[in-house]
Amino acid sequence: MSELPPCPFCSFEYTYEDGETFHCPECGQQWKADDPALDDSPKVLDANGNQLRDGDSITVIKDLKIKGSSSVVKVGSKAKNIRLVEGDHPIDCKIDGIGSIQLKCEFVRKV
Repeated sequence: MSELPPCPFCSFEYTYEDGETFHCPECGQQWKADDPALDDSPKVLDANGNQLRDGDSITVIKDLKIKGSSSVVKVGSKAKNIRLVEGDHPIDCKIDGIGSIQLKCEFVRKV
């Protein structure tokens, strides 16, 4: 017998399967095993509300001064193949002419 997952809503361990959906008798919730809304990873949204994922391309929407440097990241600067990390600046990327940098998600939009 295969191991059934616990309920993602109330953590009740005695769930049952009905076709492609799982059911929780404790809280009455139903879900599919491949439901992307049940992903535990933190959601990072750009300035327009689009969800960012590892490998996306972004564009900077505001001139950003780099702390401790005289360099500025200009509006329209693009970064490809971003990486999402934990912390105050969840986007880790490389920008031509600047190098490796971490950005806040409210200053970028998904391309």
